[in-house]
Amino acid sequence: MAATARTSPLEFLRTDRVDGALLLLATALALICANSPLSEAYLGVRGHHLGGTVAGLDLDLSIGHWAADGLLAVFFFLAGLELKQEFVAGDLRHPGRAVVPVAAAFGGVTVPAIIFALTNLADPDALRGWAIPTATDIAFALAVLAVIGSHLPGAMRTFLLTLAIVDDLIAIAIIAVFYTSDLDVGHLLATVVPVVVYGIVVTVFERFFRRHRWAPWAVLLPIGVVAWALLLNSGVHATIAGVALAFTVPVHPRGRDSREDGLAHLLEHHLRPLSSGVCVPLFAFFSAGVAIGGWSGLTSTLGSPIALGIVAGLVVGKLIGITGTTFLVTRFRGVHIDPQLAWVDIAGLGAVGGIGFTVSLLVSELSFGQGSPTDDAGKVGILTASLLAAVVSSAILVPRDRHYHQLGAQAQASGAHSGPVSPSDSSSLRNRGVGLASGVPTAIGRDSQRACSEA
Repeated sequence: MAATARTSPLEFLRTDRVDGALLLLATALALICANSPLSEAYLGVRGHHLGGTVAGLDLDLSIGHWAADGLLAVFFFLAGLELKQEFVAGDLRHPGRAVVPVAAAFGGVTVPAIIFALTNLADPDALRGWAIPTATDIAFALAVLAVIGSHLPGAMRTFLLTLAIVDDLIAIAIIAVFYTSDLDVGHLLATVVPVVVYGIVVTVFERFFRRHRWAPWAVLLPIGVVAWALLLNSGVHATIAGVALAFTVPVHPRGRDSREDGLAHLLEHHLRPLSSGVCVPLFAFFSAGVAIGGWSGLTSTLGSPIALGIVAGLVVGKLIGITGTTFLVTRFRGVHIDPQLAWVDIAGLGAVGGIGFTVSLLVSELSFGQGSPTDDAGKVGILTASLLAAVVSSAILVPRDRHYHQLGAQAQASGAHSGPVSPSDSSSLRNRGVGLASGVPTAIGRDSQRACSEA
């Protein structure tokens, strides 16, 4: 039974490695469409508008915006659920450990912004793009981490997830303050009402939602859509609604059900195939289609200060900012990195943090105007930097993955000589980076651990 579950389509869609493969495939298809005779049709579909005005809320969006603002909110909801579970019941419940990735996120925002500004000091118009290299793309960063390392410790994914979410929250706050000229405070404040209602309902009827799989779709989804629509009309990037709603979901079951899976874990388990198999790939397909202009266009664009500032900010700035801030903050008493991790692992995660995409593309459009030459230069810089960051992170973390694989093999061989491995020992091996027999990354979380225990 366990083997069948692992090979089912839904189980595959619950692994970061498959998520990453689908995401990279969608990105490649988008780039092919945008740089081939299909470009006119591709841009026409992406720019086609759907929707209208509903209850005074403007929901007339292009298909590209529906993908970026709507579908991606599902991914942010799942990321918020996972992050809350880590803060409440996981490693991040220890303040000394949680503060490290949060501080690293601030460092990973500050240093790239400074590098971009220094590169473009001579051009006041180009300086408007100072925030472009500040954001780490959660979906792409986790995908790359999953693809290049199947035996890395789960603590690495937790660190990167926390860092990337805080990073995006900072970037979205930057957009709200520096790039939103038509912020609607009324709609922003009104968003609080459905978020609070959502939190009350999901807490009071927590057991009901765990017992009836249809209930969250029938009750919670409509409330969440209202919160999303209000935030969208406030001028703030609407995906943040997903994180806000996720933070209200209880992690631990109440009362006599305390030994069962909590609602946060169940919602994450049920929604992940929808997110990884539909929402995120569609978002990537409609967002990644950037016209590069051939080799000559690529080389000339990359020579511009805007593109150079973005590449240097994401590839070098993120690595220095994340690793350096982590080193500095751990100098304080009681603050430390997870004992599973070495400093070379942190450097690898700093390099992964240089994969900027979603919010970086958005800031580029807000800074220079969609389709302008400077916007095109910014987007080419973002794509190039993300590719280089993936290469640098692979150079650091692939050898680390082999190292952890060897540790796991030695531990398993030692266990074979000393007798059967107890469940607690098996869990400990997984946390140290011992891969599953199916090749699924150890970092994918509780679903993999439960599958192993069932086996």
